[in-house]
Amino acid sequence: MVKTKIFLTGATGTMGSQGMKEILRYPDRYELTVLARPSRKNHKMLAPLKDKIKVLWGDLRNYDDVLRGVNGCDIVLHVGGMVSPKADYKPIETRETNIGAAINIRNAVLAQPLDHQPKVVYIGSVAQMGDRREPFHWGRTGDPMPVSPYDHYGVTKVMAEYILTNSPIKRWVCLRQSGILYPTILKNFDPIMFHVPIRGVLEWATVEDSGRLLERVCRPEVPDDFWNNYYNIGSGAAYRLNNYEFECLILDAVGCPRPERIFNANWFITRNFHGMWYLDSDRLEKYLHFRANIPVKEYFHRLAKSPTLPWGIRFSARTRIAKLFPHLIKPAMRWMANRPKYGTQWWIKHNVEPRIHAFYGSKEAYQQIPDWKHTDLGHNSNEAIVLNHGYDENKPKEDFTIEDMQRAAAFRGGKCLSTEMKQGDWDTPLLWQCAEGHTFEASPRVILLGGHWCPQCFPWPYKDVEDPRPWQWDRIAKENPFIAQVWGKLHGKDEDNVYGPEVL
Repeated sequence: MVKTKIFLTGATGTMGSQGMKEILRYPDRYELTVLARPSRKNHKMLAPLKDKIKVLWGDLRNYDDVLRGVNGCDIVLHVGGMVSPKADYKPIETRETNIGAAINIRNAVLAQPLDHQPKVVYIGSVAQMGDRREPFHWGRTGDPMPVSPYDHYGVTKVMAEYILTNSPIKRWVCLRQSGILYPTILKNFDPIMFHVPIRGVLEWATVEDSGRLLERVCRPEVPDDFWNNYYNIGSGAAYRLNNYEFECLILDAVGCPRPERIFNANWFITRNFHGMWYLDSDRLEKYLHFRANIPVKEYFHRLAKSPTLPWGIRFSARTRIAKLFPHLIKPAMRWMANRPKYGTQWWIKHNVEPRIHAFYGSKEAYQQIPDWKHTDLGHNSNEAIVLNHGYDENKPKEDFTIEDMQRAAAFRGGKCLSTEMKQGDWDTPLLWQCAEGHTFEASPRVILLGGHWCPQCFPWPYKDVEDPRPWQWDRIAKENPFIAQVWGKLHGKDEDNVYGPEVL
C-alpha cells in the first residue's frame, strides 16, 4: 500500500496535535512530516515521536522551511498560526505569521510539478464572520465577512484564506473552525474571557472531533466534489450554546459557583465579538463523518478529569468544594476584568473611547446594562434569518453565466467588469470593481461561495505598516447591501464611525 505523504503545520497546537495523534493511529496509511519552531517546549513535546514522524525545525514565515515540507507531499494540512489571545496582543507578528505562512504555502505548492501538486487543507475561523448577534446568530459559508473591529486575528484569517483560494492551486478546501473545546480551556485565565456577549453564541467543536477531521480529510475516498469549497466546522446541534450556557457548563465541570455568583453582568461586552450557530455544519459531517456525538454536559465533565489539568482544578471538579466560596473567587475575577489595557473594566475606568464604543456602543449604553436578575439568560431562538448571497442558489452551478456574476456584484455595491465567462466556470478569475472604484481579480467561487469581496477595502489599521486602512464597515455598508444585511442592521447608529489605529 502506497502511503499518503502529509505535511502538517501547527502540530504542537491544540487542533494540530490532536490531528497528529489521529494520523499516527494509521502508520500503514500515512507518512507524516511536521514543521515546528525549535523551542524548548516543542522539542520536549515532539521528542517521543522521533521514530514516527519527520520533524522539520523552522518557521512558517520562512519560505525555504515551508518549501522543504511541501516538496514531494500529497496533502498539506495548514493548521498552524498565531491565535487569540496572543494574536490580540501582537497584531504585527500575527500578520507576519498568518498571512506570511499562507503566501509561503501557496508559492511552495505552485512550485511543485503540476502532475503532483499536493492538495491544500486550510483551517479558517469563525472569527472571519464578525459580529453575529441576535437575530443574525445563524450563518453559513458565503455570508459576508465584516470582521469585528480590533479583531486582528480575524483580519489575518480572511486575508490568508483569500490568498490560498484565489490562486491557481488545483485542489484546496477551507474548513472554518469554531471555538475548540479542549481540557486546558478550563484553566484559561485572561481578560479575553470577558470579550464575549452573554447572549453571544458558538457552535463549539470538540478537540477530538477536530483531530478526526484532519485525518479523515486525508483519506483517498474523499470525493472530488468535496474539494474547492468552504465548510464550517462544528460538533453539531448539542454544541450550539450561548455564552451564558457555556459559562454554566464550564464552571459546573470544575466545581465552581454559577456565573451570577462570581461575575458582574457588565464585565462582559455587549457586541463586536464573533460567533454564530451554523446552518450548514452538517455538510462537513456528511462528507467526513468525524463527530463522536458525546452529550455536551458529559463532555465538559470529561474535560475536567483530564490529567493535563492542574491538580487544584481536578480536585475542585471532584469535590465541588469551590462552590462554597464564591466570595473568594469573585475578587480574582474582578481583578481580571480590571487588567490593564485589555480588561473591560480597565477601558471603562480609563475612558478608552475606541474600545468602549466598539464593544459597548457608548459609555451610556454600558451604564444601562441590566444586572443578572434582569438579563435574558434563555436559549437563543432556533429560528434563522438566512442571509441573501445575491444570486439564485437553487440554480445549477453549471448554468451560471456572466449575467449571474453581474447581479452578484451589484448586490455587493460594485460591478463585474468582465464581459464574458464560460458557462458554469467557477474557477477562472473575473475582473470586479467595488463601490470605492478598486478593481481586483477573483474567481466566482471565491466571491460567491466564500463570501470574499474587495481586498483593498479590507481593514489593516496599524500605524507601523504601509497603507494603513481602518475598519470602515459603516461607510461600506451604505453602498454594499450584502454587508448591510448584518452590519448595517446591528450597527446602524454608528453612522460614519471609523475604527482606526488605537493606543491602549
